[in-house]
Amino acid sequence: MSVANSQTSIEALVAAREIVVVCGPGGVGKTTVAAAIAAMAAVHLGGRVLVVTVDPARRLAQALGLPERGREERGREKARARAGGTGAQQVAANAFARAGVVPRGELWAEMLDTKRSWDRLVSRHAPDPATARRILDNPLYQNISGRFVQSHDYMAVERLYELHAEGDYDLIVVDTPPTRNAIDFLLAPERMADFFSSRLLRLLTVPYRSRFADVAARPFYYVADRVLGSQFLQDIAEFFILFQTLSEGFVTRAAQVERLLADRRTAFIVVSTLEAVPIREAGAFMRLLPAKHLHLGGVVLNRVLPAYLTEGGLAERAEKLLALGPAVAAELCGPGGPMAGWDPVLVERVLEEVGTNFANIGVVARREAAQRAELKRASEVVASIPDLAEDVHDLAGVLGLGHYVWSPLTPDQIA
Repeated sequence: MSVANSQTSIEALVAAREIVVVCGPGGVGKTTVAAAIAAMAAVHLGGRVLVVTVDPARRLAQALGLPERGREERGREKARARAGGTGAQQVAANAFARAGVVPRGELWAEMLDTKRSWDRLVSRHAPDPATARRILDNPLYQNISGRFVQSHDYMAVERLYELHAEGDYDLIVVDTPPTRNAIDFLLAPERMADFFSSRLLRLLTVPYRSRFADVAARPFYYVADRVLGSQFLQDIAEFFILFQTLSEGFVTRAAQVERLLADRRTAFIVVSTLEAVPIREAGAFMRLLPAKHLHLGGVVLNRVLPAYLTEGGLAERAEKLLALGPAVAAELCGPGGPMAGWDPVLVERVLEEVGTNFANIGVVARREAAQRAELKRASEVVASIPDLAEDVHDLAGVLGLGHYVWSPLTPDQIA
């Protein structure tokens, strides 16, 4: 992969990195942007490019060649796991051919399987195969391993570390999981390490490691025993005693993951819309990155209004249309007019509505332009994607969206 000297575009940024983490608030198009960045890298930069996604929309999964997660596919995944496979699939060459491009490299895609990732971690960090098997077979583990605290967030960075260590790809693009707060992803390794040293974990296991519980803890066990039953409480404790055997490995790996995220080979791209709540959350995320010694590579703004709405004179024209509404309606509906015979009052109402809406959209567009200028001070690279008329449903659509992200377009070039 070639390396650009000046990182003033997403293209130059991606060319100089091995890992790109696409993050931000939920519902802003992160998954599609991650796929678009990976697809553009495979087409223009070459090499082997992998995009790791968590829960793509059905059409995007089909565009990348990822099958729906039915019973048959889960069976194939288990077979791949037993054979040591990663589950990554190459996007077919004919998909690029249908999109009218010949890629310089390869595009691979993988859907994160949280349960399978946990199983791999248990097998890796358990002190011996027998302990690993006892944990994997434990009913409590089987019920909660796919829903562990911060599970999706931690498993995404854990899988990223694993893939990077394997060295099979020149570039890995990670779509971060949908969470209530984008910051959860950054805190996941730290929280996982804290989990293994938590007071709750000690409370659950101490009485079964020793015949005598701490005096201060006895009320907790008394109430828990009355509410849950002693056998249930003992089953939980047995599970966590086994799980604590993984503690050293998990804590060490969490530290390794944090170092990888802070490495100069890793860059974060924040995706957001310019709506009030998403942009506020994205701003908080961007402020946290340097505090965590992480590298903000760029910002991608999705569903922005076209720049022509801020051009000089358009607002005045909208006001003029409102002022001339009655005269224009009378002329249109008068003898020889294109709407002869129509009710001029109704036509006037339509013109008034059009003029009012246009004026209101112009106000929003100017506000968005000011927000983009503000973001430009926080990140050298700011890309804008217009509000597209159609959903992305094939690789051509992914690449089409990718052109807005990839090329160093200025806002006035986006129509």
